[in-house]
Amino acid sequence: MHTVQILNHLVGSHQVLAYLIIFLGLVFEGEIVLITTGVLASLGALDFWWALFFILSGGVVKTLCGYYLGGLLHKKFNSHSFFLYLERRVLFFMPRFKQKPFWSIFISKFVMGINYLVIIFSGYHKINFKTFLKAEFLSTIIWAPSLLTLGYFFSQTALSYTKEISRFSFIVFVLVIVFLLFDKVMASFYGIFEYFKNGFNGNHGNDENK
Repeated sequence: MHTVQILNHLVGSHQVLAYLIIFLGLVFEGEIVLITTGVLASLGALDFWWALFFILSGGVVKTLCGYYLGGLLHKKFNSHSFFLYLERRVLFFMPRFKQKPFWSIFISKFVMGINYLVIIFSGYHKINFKTFLKAEFLSTIIWAPSLLTLGYFFSQTALSYTKEISRFSFIVFVLVIVFLLFDKVMASFYGIFEYFKNGFNGNHGNDENK
């Protein structure tokens, strides 16, 4: 029977590759990479502080590259249909993005699958760069440690049941799926709430102006 020690040995023998994957994972994804990193740090396979360094580095690259990519795309493909989709997608979850860009960018960090679009959208609409960086920085220093802690909790929960690698991995996998589903449901409720709230306020304002 193989225990979680084999996972520690495997990751420990390829730590440079593991940190590189974390860095790239934060550039192109986020939540799953962070939770997995928290699990591995909990087991002792990764050093927490080195992991956090590569997480923040990947986050910085994602933030800067996404913003400048949005600005570049605005210059080259301003009328492309993709940006109509992008705008609809972002404004469904963040309908007051143009009125309150700071809070929209900040909140988007906690809505899975939206933050990357919001980053590009910020560059596309040339949101004030200082406002953009402040919102991204403040949200990241909350978001990253929170998901690392969640991964640690998932690891400890799985270990409390078993140290056998296949069962441990299965329990962690189930906990991650539950979290992702919960995040999706909450994001959908938030989007619907913002959509109707914004629509109501807009209609109310229009009525008052008649």
